[in-house]
Amino acid sequence: MSYNVSSAPTSRAPSARPVTQRGLLVAMCACVVLVVGMVAAINLAVPMLAASALHPSASALVWIVDTYVIVFACLVIPGGAAGDRFGRKGILLVGLGLFAVGALLSAMAPNVALLLTGRAITGVGAAAILPNTLAVLLHAVPVERKSATIAVWASMTGIGGVVGNVGGGAVLSGGSWRWLFTAAVPISLILFVLVDRVAPISPRHDRRLDPLGTVLLVGASVALLLGIAEGPEAGWGSAIVITGFGCAAVLFVLWTIVELRLEHPLLDPRLFRLPALRSACLGMTAVFFGMFALFYVNASFLQYGKGFGVLRTGLGIIPLTVPIILGAKYVGRLSQRIGLDATIAIAFVFVGGGMLGLSTSGARTPYLAYAAWLVVTGVGVLLALPTLSGAIAGSLPPAQAGVAAGLQSTTREFGSALGVAVIGTVLTARFVAVLPHDIRTDHDPHTVARALATTTPDRANDVITAFVSGTDYGLRVIGVTVLVLGALVVLQSLLSRRGRARSTGR
Repeated sequence: MSYNVSSAPTSRAPSARPVTQRGLLVAMCACVVLVVGMVAAINLAVPMLAASALHPSASALVWIVDTYVIVFACLVIPGGAAGDRFGRKGILLVGLGLFAVGALLSAMAPNVALLLTGRAITGVGAAAILPNTLAVLLHAVPVERKSATIAVWASMTGIGGVVGNVGGGAVLSGGSWRWLFTAAVPISLILFVLVDRVAPISPRHDRRLDPLGTVLLVGASVALLLGIAEGPEAGWGSAIVITGFGCAAVLFVLWTIVELRLEHPLLDPRLFRLPALRSACLGMTAVFFGMFALFYVNASFLQYGKGFGVLRTGLGIIPLTVPIILGAKYVGRLSQRIGLDATIAIAFVFVGGGMLGLSTSGARTPYLAYAAWLVVTGVGVLLALPTLSGAIAGSLPPAQAGVAAGLQSTTREFGSALGVAVIGTVLTARFVAVLPHDIRTDHDPHTVARALATTTPDRANDVITAFVSGTDYGLRVIGVTVLVLGALVVLQSLLSRRGRARSTGR
């Protein structure tokens, strides 16, 4: 095996093993589906985890979901830079190995602490995998196919979330949340063998890594999510919440200062002077903020609110994918016809509007109405993903393909982590506030599972009603936030274009 991770010359010839572009595309897309699918699949296990012997709190449930996502988000740029520096194929293989190790530890975890450790290791593996899949593809395909390749790769990040829901539902129907992580181990190992066989060795670039910037970014992100996740239980004025937000602000400032002084920063803040890049990154963050907030509440809503089993719940998200699967090849034509700004504006109207529509789907609303709003949301995701991905990928030179892929991956995963944290926080606060006074006073529950376990069966309907109210309120908050962020993205793009037009006129 040739992993291209040793200290060899800066550039090397491609692998002698013949590679079919279709086989390579399938392998890289499968890796994307694995790491993105795990972000979505864990949401299906939230009710099982809440009722398990681990007895996690509401904030612990958020951390079980978000530890993987935030480590993934913060290390995905270093993962791309490491691929540029040491060899993209080698780092991709290392990532698949770490993914398998982390999943195995999560499956065997006897307590929340070890589960979180396993989730973090899996996140490190995912961060090494995702950016290097795109970097390997962009190196291997001819110039005339790069745009189509980016579009397919970007679509996999959306489809991966749905595959995670469906596949996760099938696995979890076995009755234990541990099966979800157990199933990820052989899949990771199979992909390891496949990637080793089909992925070519690409040239390397002498780019230094930035360990200090990485540590500061991870610390700032964890501190921010700590403040958000602990708010409902600890209180928004509590020491842990204030400290979390304060540390996040300080660490983000320090990170910016450090990055500006380095010759080879983890992520140069000056890149965001480019209006197109800044706008696309904000847009990508907003789309995934909404989409993964939906994934987080969808699993519990369908199981608790509508009485679906875990497999039926996984299948219940499929309508979201219908537009993505059927319409991906038409997005480029539409964008050329009506313009980039109009395409993005329509995308946000559909994503935000779909969230608001879903917030009206109470427990008694027919599933078909719920599915219709999922389709509306899926149209928005369909329009947004390839359009915004192409804008980010085209903003950096080919020598930094890994960093470019890492940047768009970071915006996706950071948006996902924030979406889960925000909707989890809003849902918990609303759920506790709507619970009948006697249940809240006698048991002080912050999760549906705990409330159902500590009250009598005749009060179960009161608990479910409170949860559905929290879900509806959370989706309304997310929907409005996505619409506001979308308006900012389009406004910024229009202003930058007008500024360039004036400058050209002069």
